[in-house]
Amino acid sequence: MKGDKNVDFEQLKDIANKLRIDSIVATNASKSGHPTSCASMAEIMSVLFFHTMRYKISAPRDASADRFILSKGHAAPILYAAWAEAGLFPLDELKNLRKLDSDLEGHPTPRLNFVDVGTGSLGQGLAVAAGMAYVGKYFDQAPYRVYCLVGDGEAAEGSIWESLHFASHYKLDNLVVIFDVNRLGQSEPTSLQHQLEVYDARLKAFGLNSLVVDGHDVTELVKAFDEAASVTGKPTALVAKTYKGRGFPGIEDLDNWHGKALGAEGEKIIKHLQSQIKTTKITLKPKAPLAEAPKVHIDDITLSSPPAYKQGELVATRLAYGTALKKIADTNLRVIALDGDTKNSTFSDKLRNAYPERYVECFIAEQNLVGVATGAACRDRAVVFVSTFAAFFTRTFDQIRMGAISQSNINLAGSHCGVSIGEDGPSQMGLEDLAMFRTVPTATVFYPSDAVSTERAVELAANTRGICYIRTSRPNTAILYPNDEVFKVGQAKVLRQSAKDRVLLIGAGITLHEALAAAEELKKEGVEARVLDPFTIKPLDEAAVLENARAAEGRILVVEDHYQAGGIGEAVLSAVSLQRDVIVRHLYVREVPRSGPPAALLDHYGISQQHIVAAAKQLIKA
Repeated sequence: MKGDKNVDFEQLKDIANKLRIDSIVATNASKSGHPTSCASMAEIMSVLFFHTMRYKISAPRDASADRFILSKGHAAPILYAAWAEAGLFPLDELKNLRKLDSDLEGHPTPRLNFVDVGTGSLGQGLAVAAGMAYVGKYFDQAPYRVYCLVGDGEAAEGSIWESLHFASHYKLDNLVVIFDVNRLGQSEPTSLQHQLEVYDARLKAFGLNSLVVDGHDVTELVKAFDEAASVTGKPTALVAKTYKGRGFPGIEDLDNWHGKALGAEGEKIIKHLQSQIKTTKITLKPKAPLAEAPKVHIDDITLSSPPAYKQGELVATRLAYGTALKKIADTNLRVIALDGDTKNSTFSDKLRNAYPERYVECFIAEQNLVGVATGAACRDRAVVFVSTFAAFFTRTFDQIRMGAISQSNINLAGSHCGVSIGEDGPSQMGLEDLAMFRTVPTATVFYPSDAVSTERAVELAANTRGICYIRTSRPNTAILYPNDEVFKVGQAKVLRQSAKDRVLLIGAGITLHEALAAAEELKKEGVEARVLDPFTIKPLDEAAVLENARAAEGRILVVEDHYQAGGIGEAVLSAVSLQRDVIVRHLYVREVPRSGPPAALLDHYGISQQHIVAAAKQLIKA
């Protein structure tokens, strides 16, 4: 073979076939999986893991190592095989693929020490890779590189092209994306099939250094990856022409073999592949990282100064979010903010104005925004805060749920929640966000109701593992708490109480202020009402809800600027569902709202002070 005399191309070819064999063995053992999808990328994996990438078998997640993201996660068996062939674990373990007691799952997750993020919901891996590359280039300023393999089927996802735009805009020359153009999708050929020139033209138009290669020629791949390492100022894309089921006689490039173990046919193919292997002993080993990445400390993050508000002062919680974000950035160099061109509404621009190098503008591409955040937070390299309107996180739910699967520690702040935003109308009103985030298994959901509690929510989120969501409001609201008030995750606050309380009012954000006003009005009519601020909706302080409900004759009235399903009311109902002596009334936005002034909308949709008063009276009479 022609090529660099220092590269053992025969071994690279043989490793590719060994990876094919391993993938067949693993999927046959589990009687399921995607061996044909693995076969198309075998040479790519061989060259990456045994020639190009620099990493440590002894420390797969070492911060200094090159990273590989398998965006087409269904090809997990060949990823597992590459690490096994490199020496991380015995090849026999591959036979445990997809078993309940094995971490070699059907799609990769970070239960494995060589996997940074979960993939498999297609179209997401490249955003994560771009986030990792951004941190590597601009924050770590280390020479490690990031490689992402994308399937041609998932290249139809718009999120892929959001990520390509981001990578090009920020000149991520430490990022290489490989398109495995194997022509076939799950149920039929892809739209472009082998029109490599179309991929090439599109990638060049997006500003990438695009290289069209034979994805089964290790010589071409070595040359392309080496060239990518020398390119500056732009990311590189390899458009690799491959064939699904490559090297599988009678199966290669044929439909109807997607996601199927080969069974008895696989045994014949293994013998065929073994006959192609020329090397008696594989001697290629991974190369060590070029340099150490800097040490990072991201624990025990605090505000640089405590909240400093005056009682009765009117401050929007979204503004307090920006203030707190800048304060925690004061005390830790690894606090960074990402936004989707709403920074002057979410007030993440307060961090940007103070530390522009630690602000990442992701523009109006929210799926990429959350994916990049997940990548930036990988391997505990940064404390990442992401902000946009609460309504726009709904389009990123898949990225958020994959963030949970990835054990990610990203923090998301959604502003402009509920009808209280006013005239902008229903498309801008976050009315589903609490329901969405409550379903995420690793999520902590903060809903602060004044500036003091918002600042503390930001501080707590920075130190809380898992996904954190902070819901902030547009209107200015009164300060409720003293500046030295202590807040904890899962601990509610009682803002008003007496020994004669007849109903417990629970609200958050704008509706907590309406509940307090309603309690004043009820008092004038001789009815005492207790008022509770849950602070976190997940976990909800169930003990406080029950204790205070019983102190208020077992009556609870929940009012929220959110739809019925999945919000505060349902959280409270779940908490008291087994209590025979507690009844709950729930006020919420009952229909798709209209534009209008905030106060008018609160009243029109039945969540204002006067509606709380009326509902409380009815509840007491019931």
